[in-house]
Amino acid sequence: MLKTPNSPLSDAAAAPAPRAEQRPLTLTTHGIVREDPYHWLRAENWQEVMRAPDTLDPAIRAYLEAENAHLEAGMADTKGLQETLFSEMKGRIKEDDSSVPMADGPYAYGFAYVAGGQHPRLVRMARETAERGGEAEEILIDGDKEASGKAYFRLGGASHSPDHSRLAWAFDDKGSEFYTLLVRDLASGRDLDQRIEDTGGGGVWSACGRYLFYVRLDDNHRPSRLFRHEVGTDPAGDVLVYEEADPGFFMGIGKTQSGRFLTIDIHDHETSEVRLIPADVPLEAPLTVAPRATGTEYSVEDDGGDTLLLLTNHGGAEDFRIMSLPLAELRAGAGPDAWRDVVPHREGRLILSFTCYAKHMVRLEREDGLPRIVVRRIADGLEHAIAFDEEAYSLGLTDGYEFNTNRIRFSYSSMTTPAQVFDYDMETRERTLRKTQEVPSGHDPHAYVTRRLQVPAGDGETVPVSLLYRKDTPLDGSAPCLLYGYGSYGITIPASFNTNCLSLVDRGFVYAIAHIRGGKDKGFRWYRDGRRQAKMNTFTDFIAAARHLADEGFTSPNRIVAQGGSAGGMLMGAVVNMAPEAFGGIIAEVPFVDVLNTMLDDTLPLTPPEWPEWGNPVASQDDYRTIAAYSPYDNVTSQAYPPILAVGGLTDPRVTYWEPAKWVARLRERRSNEAALFLKTNMEAGHGGASGRFDRLKEVALVYAFALKVAGATG
Repeated sequence: MLKTPNSPLSDAAAAPAPRAEQRPLTLTTHGIVREDPYHWLRAENWQEVMRAPDTLDPAIRAYLEAENAHLEAGMADTKGLQETLFSEMKGRIKEDDSSVPMADGPYAYGFAYVAGGQHPRLVRMARETAERGGEAEEILIDGDKEASGKAYFRLGGASHSPDHSRLAWAFDDKGSEFYTLLVRDLASGRDLDQRIEDTGGGGVWSACGRYLFYVRLDDNHRPSRLFRHEVGTDPAGDVLVYEEADPGFFMGIGKTQSGRFLTIDIHDHETSEVRLIPADVPLEAPLTVAPRATGTEYSVEDDGGDTLLLLTNHGGAEDFRIMSLPLAELRAGAGPDAWRDVVPHREGRLILSFTCYAKHMVRLEREDGLPRIVVRRIADGLEHAIAFDEEAYSLGLTDGYEFNTNRIRFSYSSMTTPAQVFDYDMETRERTLRKTQEVPSGHDPHAYVTRRLQVPAGDGETVPVSLLYRKDTPLDGSAPCLLYGYGSYGITIPASFNTNCLSLVDRGFVYAIAHIRGGKDKGFRWYRDGRRQAKMNTFTDFIAAARHLADEGFTSPNRIVAQGGSAGGMLMGAVVNMAPEAFGGIIAEVPFVDVLNTMLDDTLPLTPPEWPEWGNPVASQDDYRTIAAYSPYDNVTSQAYPPILAVGGLTDPRVTYWEPAKWVARLRERRSNEAALFLKTNMEAGHGGASGRFDRLKEVALVYAFALKVAGATG
């Protein structure tokens, strides 16, 4: 049941809702006509706004601020609840937390927080000190100090030079993800005078430490040019190493685990190309491993000797395989036909990533929805797996800095088990627990239940759903439920430990994650069956999960609050158009809801690279019709909608602020009821919301207060 207009969750119960002006605009594509009266909310100078938010059109700013005021009025009665939620969530964070330092030669590097601090410190210590469990001896970057006086601040990548004398580090102080790159002299603790602006967020060193390679973003926020900077010189003279002419491809710079090669990674969502630069010959022209071929993906490591190793779907290996190629053959012009199997393709076993060390190769893979780590000894091919017994869990693998080592590091958690960090000896198979996540306010894992359901979808598939709830939660349909989903780009949402959601679970919520098509939870086919022409499966899977949870007594439809962000926000917009009666409320964070208009505008940062994911409605009428059939903004109709909270960021380059703004304006115009409809635009942040760890918790507290209000559980 939907809330009635006179309920506490009615727009009519708050201050008068803003009404965005309609400015008629007719658009025609492929002979199909549509109206977009809220197009004016898209600032003509959006590129400038990314760098200077105060240049936003005053009329647009006034509308966004009016919506923020409406939210403040509508949620005013939850201020005390928000403060309580914030205190609870903050109380579960170890304020002076630190990472387990990662060894590299004479030092070990990590991060640490101070009590009350919003941002991390990057630190290092002597390797021997780290092995004894000692504390950091040297602060390399003090995040709180660097953030002082800034409304927004986020550290980007940081990498130390091979001789440990310098640190390349980056920061973003607008939320627009245009990072400033600096080089710090670690002996003096001072940055060199040269600032490199508009970078992608980090740099990679040559073996000699004289050169730093980085990617620069263009005015449309595309990572299109790779530069080589000689430390100590004016960045204006940096050498252009490679420029990607195709706006449909992303580009990044990395390094193989051995440190022998710098890797230029050029890719979209289905095609990749890698170029190599010898780290010890940094002025050498890049060598292409294999020219891009549509639909073929690969990534590259080397064995420290004469052989390249490639993780690829070449040859129809949908769930990927690992192959090899002698460097001599590559230099002689050999292509993919010369690649040889090392780990053959096996359908249903998706190889997610791999790393090559001096004596071992390690891969992270997923089968039957669960991850595992497999260690392979290079000398004889002997393999063994690291796996766990819980129904649902999360497993992460950290590459580390070193190549000639028998030790790797991995992390484990589940929805009831706090994160644990292990060091693992690949020869002796000994696990050493290095850290267990502390919950200062206390956590009893035995008070909770985690389960994995298999929900039947309409076409005969089964959709995994991970659940967390207290043992004393009644499963008679009375419990409220927060149902989270994403379902795009092949991204799998792990069933990991989340201290924030305990504030809902401890108030009687069932917390659920729907592992819907569009992710890779059940192999690559799970992704293939939830993209482009098959995108509708993503939405119907999520609706099926919601209805199954209600049918089985975990909750009831009017008590399900659905949540998703970014592409998951698009999911929220689509399912609430398709089945509003299945949900009691919707939380859409930085929601990609104006899909059709965005995919038709090739000047926007992510549009050309996203065409392989969604389709190209500019070139294809079929793709246009596919997207138009689900694009949330274009499918708002005159029907009763449940309460909705939409959240955006003014400087967000991924999902531009006007997408949620236009969507909320159209919902107000067309819906047939007056359930609460709120838009919050963070005027000083981008895609990730507030940058400080405690400021971010305040945003989570607002979202959870909305969920509790929808469920009638604010007491």
